[in-house]
Amino acid sequence: MLNQRASRVKVASTIEAKENENIDTLWREHEHIQNEFKNIFNTVSFNSLEKPDFSYLDLKIKIGEKIFESCYFCEMKCHINRNIEKGFCNVKNPKIASEFMHMGEETPLIPSHTIFFTGCNFECIYCQNFDISQFPEAGIKISEMHLAKIIDKRRKEGSRNVNFVGGDPTPNLYYILKTMKQCNENIPVIWNSNFYMSEDAMKLLDGFVDLFLSDFKYGPEECAEKLSKISNYWNTITRNHKMAKKSGDMIIRHLVLPGHVECCSKPILKWISENLGKETVINIMGQYHPVYRACESEKITRYPSRRELEEVVNYAKNLGFINLI
Repeated sequence: MLNQRASRVKVASTIEAKENENIDTLWREHEHIQNEFKNIFNTVSFNSLEKPDFSYLDLKIKIGEKIFESCYFCEMKCHINRNIEKGFCNVKNPKIASEFMHMGEETPLIPSHTIFFTGCNFECIYCQNFDISQFPEAGIKISEMHLAKIIDKRRKEGSRNVNFVGGDPTPNLYYILKTMKQCNENIPVIWNSNFYMSEDAMKLLDGFVDLFLSDFKYGPEECAEKLSKISNYWNTITRNHKMAKKSGDMIIRHLVLPGHVECCSKPILKWISENLGKETVINIMGQYHPVYRACESEKITRYPSRRELEEVVNYAKNLGFINLI
């Protein structure tokens, strides 16, 4: 963020890759470079970055294009051609609700250039951003080149990162890859997501994202299905957090839902402790308020109580977490 070393996007754009039209061959090339990327990233000189004709970033874009034509960026895996139709997320071509220098993110990240996409692959009945997440047509179309110029401009104005959020950025991964290729400034990428990405999407994000800002919502019970219409939530989210830990920096957000301390908050914190480590940065959030269709679930028709919030925070402290926000 301080511009003292190259971001992952910049490094990825300097690694030469072999171009091909066959998806299996492309994935083999991607895996080969992915295995070497960490060493390259840690040793590359910031002042000697040269771009080849076809780079690791170009390779990601090429694979992203093929996924877009039979979409499985998220674990829903609709396998529809997004050029001509919509899947579960109802997102065809990306639309942006807003972009601005956000001062409300975690302190180390601000000012954060936050880009809000419309549409989402979740249907949370309590969504705090339902006006954009559940209405994918609400935004405006912006070309990749135009958005890249905006990102560069914000960086020059003092942004510490570019922060892709929504709704959710996952349906827009192909567009985001193409946008960042057009950026001239050296800027770290934040992936601000519900973390329901497919395994292949996570592979594309490896070597592209500098910091994962996850929204870890639910425990292993049926809460994800009841509140967000999402199946296989726990297995998908836990897999992706393990992959993210190997890929880049991470901050995990957890919004405390009223009546969901035992089924969600505590299992989540226990799993993080056992699988990601007690040094994991966690933001326990208490700003839930019942909006949208929250009245459809009796438990969440109220604010979380002070007792519930204190219970979650104390549970995290007793687990030994040392980086609680």
